[in-house]
Amino acid sequence: MKTIAVRNPASLDSLEVQDRPEPGEPAAGEIRVRLHASSLNFHDYSVVSGVMPTEDGRIPMSDGAGVVEAVGEGVEEFAVGDSVVSTFFPTWQSGPPPLGDFSQTPGDGIDGYAREAVVRPVNYFTHAPKGYSHEEAATLTTAGLTAWRALVVDGHLKAGSTVLTLGTGGVSIFAVQLAKMMGANVIATSSSDSKLERLKELGADHVINYKTEPEWGKKVLELTGGRGADHIVEVGGPGTLPQSIQAVAIGGHIALIGVLTGVAGEVPTARLMAKQARLQGLIVGNRSDQQDFVRALEVSGLKPVIDRTFALEEMAEAFRYEASGGHFGKICLKM
Repeated sequence: MKTIAVRNPASLDSLEVQDRPEPGEPAAGEIRVRLHASSLNFHDYSVVSGVMPTEDGRIPMSDGAGVVEAVGEGVEEFAVGDSVVSTFFPTWQSGPPPLGDFSQTPGDGIDGYAREAVVRPVNYFTHAPKGYSHEEAATLTTAGLTAWRALVVDGHLKAGSTVLTLGTGGVSIFAVQLAKMMGANVIATSSSDSKLERLKELGADHVINYKTEPEWGKKVLELTGGRGADHIVEVGGPGTLPQSIQAVAIGGHIALIGVLTGVAGEVPTARLMAKQARLQGLIVGNRSDQQDFVRALEVSGLKPVIDRTFALEEMAEAFRYEASGGHFGKICLKM
């Protein structure tokens, strides 16, 4: 089967297309999945570019979607022909997070889904939403579930609340869609006027160009009559967190998801304290959360926004496109 491997020293130029043996029959409690799609995340980019070191020969990509083609003894949750999507933390089934690293994450601590087939225990997958293509399903594992946990699981989002999203990457676009699905008021930011127009088409009630409005935290307060945003999906990190703290409502919730502007920096702690806001770091979510998310998508009919799809062997080109920042929503790989 065709496989992509990270060869050290890792870089986009060192990604290697390999021909590896097909997996065998699944053992008890396992399924064999014919993979059809994956999707790109900043975490995956960090692995393949060498920012987050991994083993030589590691198969990257945390997201994988496909079809069950064989089941092992005792497997009742899945049947041959079922469409499935991978889980980001296969060992985290439910409840509070039991780990704070990526040692069990496919595409990082263990081999991922940049390949055509895989045999894994059943907890490595959930059912995909009915009516989803494989590319659409592949967007859920990381970006989709992160937005769901930020707003619904941790945020307990209620209709009528105000949600602030930053940028137009996969998590942020999902957050806009989920917030509108839940009846929230959405304020969205971008540095591109054309992308701001697309955000309005997705349902954003207000948009802010953060280049022309660098004090966008104050603008959020203006747009909300001085109240601020109840929920902020914070993907930037230290470069944007001070503005997010400015923008958050008293007693509000900031979900710290990304570190696109760096891994450390100054935080206006006095202002955060005065706001009495909750700043919560999170990394994706558990399998039970994903199953709830899938059910919500089936009921609502919400579909992810996919910007562009590349062939598996075009992975390096796909990541270069992601790094350019020109995308709106998710970038997918097709096997």
